Amino acid sequence: MILNQTPNDTVVPGPPAYERYFVSAIGQPIAEDLIAAAQLQPGEQVLDVACGTGIVARLAARHVAPTGTVTGADINPGMIAEAKRACEDFPNIDWHEADAAALPMPDDSFDVVLCQMGLQFFPAKLPTLKEMRRVLRPGGRVLVNTPGPMPALFSVIRDAVSRYVGPKSAGFLDAVFSVHDPDEYTELLRSAGFRHMNVRRAEKALELPPPGDFLWQYLQSTPIGADVFNKTDADERATLEAHVRKGCRQFETGSGMKLQVGLTTAAARK
Repeated sequence: MILNQTPNDTVVPGPPAYERYFVSAIGQPIAEDLIAAAQLQPGEQVLDVACGTGIVARLAARHVAPTGTVTGADINPGMIAEAKRACEDFPNIDWHEADAAALPMPDDSFDVVLCQMGLQFFPAKLPTLKEMRRVLRPGGRVLVNTPGPMPALFSVIRDAVSRYVGPKSAGFLDAVFSVHDPDEYTELLRSAGFRHMNVRRAEKALELPPPGDFLWQYLQSTPIGADVFNKTDADERATLEAHVRKGCRQFETGSGMKLQVGLTTAAARK
């Protein structure tokens, strides 16, 4: 369940807010599609790169049980701590605080490597994909997805953050939707040494909370939240929210908002 959050409520720290709000509204529905595309089998060994709070890892763990295992890796210690809390009922998941470009795993360790909505944030995309290939067993498969281009709903939020907080803070949203071109994906995978590549784009429909609720839930789930709450007062946050409410009227349904987001999903083999 997504709980209401207003600009004057107690702020939930980043990783717990990410798990509480972002995963339920966006992360889990998209993860379910990625897991379906991966066609995981019982007994497989799976690595979840940029695992966040572990939604992909715990869905994967159910599919590879009882003999398979999942390893989650993320560079953010807060995300790993929250993943351990959220996934404490999954004994077949192991967690590592690790840079995706320097994974602390031996060569040929996994049958499947998954990466949900993380590739766009890696400063060294090609070396990171090469690392994913390195830890895959021969014939193993990688599946990566990213959103984009930026949907109109998020453009409203980006414009409001840029106006009332600053362009640098709004730049996070540019990064979120920065990698989505199938040709770019294909070239990266080919350069990393993968074969049998299959890159496809699709639209995903998501049900979101009403504009004001979603705004604060999303901001607290991302690095933007700290900027907003450190750089604005309550009146400025109310003005920001009013801007977003007005701009998002076109996306409202009876109970919330509907988001159409493009997703690029790439699958390939070692």
